[in-house]
Amino acid sequence: MRDHAVAALDAVSRADAGDSNGRHALPTDFERLAERAVSRRGFLRGTAAGGATAFVLGAGGMAAMPVRAAVAGLDFTPVAANGLDTVTVPEGYSWHVVARWGDPLWSDGAPFDHATRGTGASQELAFGDNCDGMALYTDGGHSVLAVNNEYTNLGIAFANRESGKPETDDDVRKSKATHGVSVVEIAPADGAWQIVPDSPYNRRITPDTPMEITGPARGHELLKTAADPDGTTALGTWNNCGNGRTPWGTYLACEENFNGYFSSSDPDFALPEGYKRYGIKAEDRGYRWAMTDERFDVSRHPNEPHRAGYIVEIDPLDPASVPKKRTALGRFKHENAEVTLAADGRAVVYLGDDERGEFLYRFVSDGAYSEGGDNADLLASGTLSVARFADDGSGEWVALTPATTGMASQAEICIHTRQAASAVGATTMDRPEWVAANPARAEAYCCLTNNKNRGVKPNAGGDATPVGGPNPRAKNNYGQIVRWRPMGGDHASASFAWDLYVVAGNPTVHANAYAGSANLNAGNMFNSPDGLAFDSQGRLWIQTDGKYSNEGDFAGQGNNMMLVGDPATGEIRRFLVGPRECEVTGITWSGDRTTLFVGIQHPGEKGNSHFPEGGDAAPRSSVIAIARDDGGEIG
Repeated sequence: MRDHAVAALDAVSRADAGDSNGRHALPTDFERLAERAVSRRGFLRGTAAGGATAFVLGAGGMAAMPVRAAVAGLDFTPVAANGLDTVTVPEGYSWHVVARWGDPLWSDGAPFDHATRGTGASQELAFGDNCDGMALYTDGGHSVLAVNNEYTNLGIAFANRESGKPETDDDVRKSKATHGVSVVEIAPADGAWQIVPDSPYNRRITPDTPMEITGPARGHELLKTAADPDGTTALGTWNNCGNGRTPWGTYLACEENFNGYFSSSDPDFALPEGYKRYGIKAEDRGYRWAMTDERFDVSRHPNEPHRAGYIVEIDPLDPASVPKKRTALGRFKHENAEVTLAADGRAVVYLGDDERGEFLYRFVSDGAYSEGGDNADLLASGTLSVARFADDGSGEWVALTPATTGMASQAEICIHTRQAASAVGATTMDRPEWVAANPARAEAYCCLTNNKNRGVKPNAGGDATPVGGPNPRAKNNYGQIVRWRPMGGDHASASFAWDLYVVAGNPTVHANAYAGSANLNAGNMFNSPDGLAFDSQGRLWIQTDGKYSNEGDFAGQGNNMMLVGDPATGEIRRFLVGPRECEVTGITWSGDRTTLFVGIQHPGEKGNSHFPEGGDAAPRSSVIAIARDDGGEIG
């Protein structure tokens, strides 16, 4: 039987029917009751390691949130975990490949060469590598897909080189061209979605594409270089992870692990203050871009790394448009950018910083969104805040300003955002990945993918990582999904209530907190939630990027996967299993909602896949399309 506080919340929630315009307001007494509804009824199976008490709001993590009807549509037969080198979807569904790394976007491009893995020239005319975040846009009868190309697996892209790394100038040219964003028109033909060659929408945005720097950091001394003495124009974007889409029709690419591309030709060069917090070192991760492009040599251009790590806004329907780096949204290792609207129409963007012990952020624009109006610079100015979670299930957004951080200017805060968040005592998180806002009510979810350092050592800035709050387990190798509801039903509110939607784990191996939450079982267990998105019906799609050894702590979990969750009941079912050694990431829908597009990233990253072509073919990151065999809606 549930405790009295939770029962009281249920009674209040039944009276909450939402207002007439479709916005669902919080119950009148939610704020008063939420503090009293902290349940220690065993949402986790046992107590978290490290001596901290594990708890969340409500029974099973659900009851503290006002009760709603279950979401319709979890009516498929769940897919079993497996280790196959293919995509597995439920009975009654089919899939096919839409675009693969190296597929030409123009008719004068060369077909992918499995022996050489392409050249600089061929790659510049082709779909990029390691697809991640994506969104589909419609313009009249045209469907335009924007896809992040996060990085390239050196051992795969340069399997024709003895070192497995770039060795020539053209190798570097090819490496750079695998990165960035692919914008491509796609259309159904012969029963399958395909690239439309030579479409006027087709475009490659790469590390060499000119971009405008906007926002508080524009023109700051730390952004000025020899090539750009004004600090207003940057070249390129790379290592874009998740994405965002705005109500005004633009695409947000999110720069994540930008640090691994810089190096120093001077072994005695003293790395500037601030480099360490962002992982910028004298050696790169094997990309060798400085071999042909000296801006990646920090000993020659020490300000260049300050010009990466931002949200990049792109108009996917205007190939002539100049992308804009939005410094107002902060500089860190961005995962995705979830855009919603505040009660007064201002744009709200939730942002995760994907590194162990880093933070969860929120941006609220100064101006309000105007449907059909001029929203071109809505993300140029606003308030950047960071989250503080309390153990009692409450939380607050702390504005990052010179007054709160002690930093000299807003420009400095937008360049050294991690340091600013540390200064205000933000909650260190278990690698905040994608955020998704529920279209049916004012609530948001964030994947905290894992953190082996939780309760073991501080983050890169020296901030403690204690066990507790939304991070309830030490040495957390499984991850969890936290959700919050802003007070007053307004995403611009300074305070929120939070709980845990699911705590991943393995109930077949563990009988303690590492078994996971009560809505996890042997048939739907997973680890390392990463991608996250709501469909139009309010279903929550969860994608994973974790351990696929299928052994030890991960026995029975198989390859990475995609699951579907019901926010109201907590039910989760496995919908898709990816091929070997892949990450399942990126998700969007066709305009008529009958096709679901999903990214299969880095199949065979350790050499054990030939997806999607099989045989002896090179493994290729791909966008796939999934549809119901009866032609019905899928999301």
